[in-house]
Amino acid sequence: MYLVVSTSYKKNMRICHCADLHLDSKMTTHLTDEQAKERKNELLHNFIRLVDYVKTKNISAVIIAGDLFDKKTISVHAKNIVFETIRANPNIKFYYLQGNHDLSNIIESLDVVPENLFTFKDTWTSYIINDNENYKIVLTGIELENQNSADVYSTLFLQPESYNIVTMHGQLSQYGVKDDAEVIDLSKLKNKNIDYLALGHIHQYQDGKLDARGSFCYPGCLEGRGYDETGDHGFVVIDINEKTHLATREFIPFAMRKLYEIPVDVSNCNSTSDIIRNIEAELTNYECKETDLVKFVLTGEADVKAEKDLSLIVKTFNGRFYCVRAKDHSKIAIDYESYNLDTSLKGEFVRLIKQDESIKEDDKREMIRCALQVLNGEEIEL
Repeated sequence: MYLVVSTSYKKNMRICHCADLHLDSKMTTHLTDEQAKERKNELLHNFIRLVDYVKTKNISAVIIAGDLFDKKTISVHAKNIVFETIRANPNIKFYYLQGNHDLSNIIESLDVVPENLFTFKDTWTSYIINDNENYKIVLTGIELENQNSADVYSTLFLQPESYNIVTMHGQLSQYGVKDDAEVIDLSKLKNKNIDYLALGHIHQYQDGKLDARGSFCYPGCLEGRGYDETGDHGFVVIDINEKTHLATREFIPFAMRKLYEIPVDVSNCNSTSDIIRNIEAELTNYECKETDLVKFVLTGEADVKAEKDLSLIVKTFNGRFYCVRAKDHSKIAIDYESYNLDTSLKGEFVRLIKQDESIKEDDKREMIRCALQVLNGEEIEL
């Protein structure tokens, strides 16, 4: 059974597909208390920006494919911002599918549910989202849980003459599962008359062919929150021509801030000053802005005696970007031959460690580095 949602007829039906906004996230990792508060508010403001964009681009419907909120306990402020924004835009229809982070009874907790907000449940629910009697655009969705995840495929039936959008939230089976998300088996969704499979849960944009007729897409999260969410983030706009029945989609980068993880080879560096020069050179390959969050990752093999001060690196670049971090993933290069004739305690220690076959090579290098720092009167960097 279809639920008909009235919209004004247009030649083109434009739909926004977003997911994983994770509103009300604490944002405490890597940030100061002030920055965390600011970023938390920015995520909320992003939702308002998204709706403003939708309004100005003649987009009729917004699909939120899960994890609108970040946790089960939602602040009154966040809840009010989201649902008041939806209520204030009655000409836009919002289709909200809950994900594994969302509170299951969030809609029931509202005093008044906005008339333009439509939800899903643990069985397939369908909405006709356009007004063209000759060519129906149908959105069908289901909220996955342990009890229904095995049966959802056999209970999905779609009319072949319609343009069929299916929305789900979960992890593709071939990639394994994390964060208690349910598994989605693409092979069992083939030949189901799906034109566009609107997914949520993966925080990077990802798309592909589903079968000869349809395709699947993760729009990614609206805004990166950690350094594991680098690159462009935003949402997808689907444009369906109701006369020609042709559809296109476009990824819209939308994040207020971008996150960068920049590898910096320090193999030729003997000091922090050398490393900073290499970082400056590497930055010319990126378009980092002062509003962005940047992490420098030291790579390569640095001489065991090379001096690396991560705190100084962070301090040097802190004023140029919103947030700066530095991580040392470089390996230690040791010229064992240079210690063969060294009669000092350093030489004796290096030769002793080198000859011990019970110690792994990486451990040998780390032990030698620490020992040399102690013998030089330096503080050990762990």
